[in-house]
Parts: sequence; C-alpha cells; structure tokens
Amino acid sequence: QVQLVESGGGLVQAGGSLRLSCAASGRTFSMNAMGWFRQAPGKEREIVASVGSGGSTNYADSVKGRFTISRDNAKNTVYLQMNSLKPDDTAVYYCKLVVYSGVGYWGQGTQVTVSS
Repeated sequence: QVQLVESGGGLVQAGGSLRLSCAASGRTFSMNAMGWFRQAPGKEREIVASVGSGGSTNYADSVKGRFTISRDNAKNTVYLQMNSLKPDDTAVYYCKLVVYSGVGYWGQGTQVTVSS
C-alpha cells in the first residue's frame, strides 16, 4: 500500500504562484510514474503533468510554460510549481502515483482557487 498526502493549495490572485507537494509513504520502493490531475466543478478530471521514474516529464497544453513538475526520490515527494496562474486553473488538484505493478494510488486532493 502507498499513502499520498498533498499540501500547498490555497487562494491566489491571477498571475500569482503556488507550489503543490505530494509526499508518498508506505511501499515507496515500487514507485514508478507520478502525476498531478485536476478537476474543476462540473468537469471531468484531467491530467496536468506527469514525471516518470527517470525524470521524463509531460504537460497538458494548457499549462505548458507555466507549470513545472519535479520529483525528489530521496523524499518520495513530487512537486508542482504553478506560475502565472489563471482563473481557469481553479480546481481540486490530485496527486497520483503508479507503482511498477500498474496499480495507481490517489491523494485526497487540494483546492486551488485563482481569483480574477
């Protein structure tokens, strides 16, 4: 089993920045890919960014150039640095970890609200 705890959400004005963190505990030796998803009210959950075990990254087109995902394997933590935030970025952000067996684990979510 793996447990994920997210932090760093909050209220910020448009153009501002936030840094989300997701700390994993438990069977972390089997960690593979990690990613951030978000879900706005009335919308489906969508992927924002992901980082593989080797450090390769992928981003949704809507956040390219503004968000940066990174991971610290020594701390079993993945980060999402969000800059130039827009009201459209308002959502609950979820961390997801996929272990080598293919099983995925979700965090509890953290609210990000961007005011105009």
